[in-house]
Amino acid sequence: MPRPEASQEPAAAREPVSGQAGAGQAAAAAKGPAAPAWARRSTLVLLIAVLALAVFGTTTQTWISVILDPNQLGQGGAAQEPLPVQGSKAATAVTALALVALAGGLAAAIAGRIARWIITAIIVLAAAGIVAAAATVLTSPLAAAQGSIAEATGVTGSQAQVAVTAFPVLAVVAGCLLALAALVMVPAGRHWKARTKYDAPAAGSPAAAGPVDEIDSWDRLSRGDDPT
Repeated sequence: MPRPEASQEPAAAREPVSGQAGAGQAAAAAKGPAAPAWARRSTLVLLIAVLALAVFGTTTQTWISVILDPNQLGQGGAAQEPLPVQGSKAATAVTALALVALAGGLAAAIAGRIARWIITAIIVLAAAGIVAAAATVLTSPLAAAQGSIAEATGVTGSQAQVAVTAFPVLAVVAGCLLALAALVMVPAGRHWKARTKYDAPAAGSPAAAGPVDEIDSWDRLSRGDDPT
């Protein structure tokens, strides 16, 4: 008779262990596989922010160097200092579009699935505008510098020698990379966890049984649920 009792005790002792193992497997399945490095939310948001700031930074530098005609200034034969034209004056739209892309990238960090598509379209359009505006400066630098020339001389339509720096080219490159980074958010978003109540899983789904973070707790409080 003592032998059956002894055989029952190890079985009872193994039950909590198997239960804990099953709970751990369920939690791991609910959490899902980790996102690859290229699809991480923080990586893409940081990349978009850096590229947008890079575009904005180019506009603070000299895009066009203008050598004015001394005869038009009434100083025939006199040496003239080159007139620097910043990117913010040569292509005013680039500065605004860079800020739009920066705001869109930061908003993507907390956006849901549908909002992420809208933000992606906005960033791609902003990047296209950046490339178009910078390319216009590269193709017609004198026309882009006319505003600064008129401000310096008081004469519109002046002829001058212009030299383009490398910063418009850098703006074009950064704008193209910005569009690519925004498009990567579309496939990468499949690996991102739901961050808002609009794309969160249903209460009865396995993912809902997993651990929640601070944002999920606030969303549940806003619906009247007590996460504690």
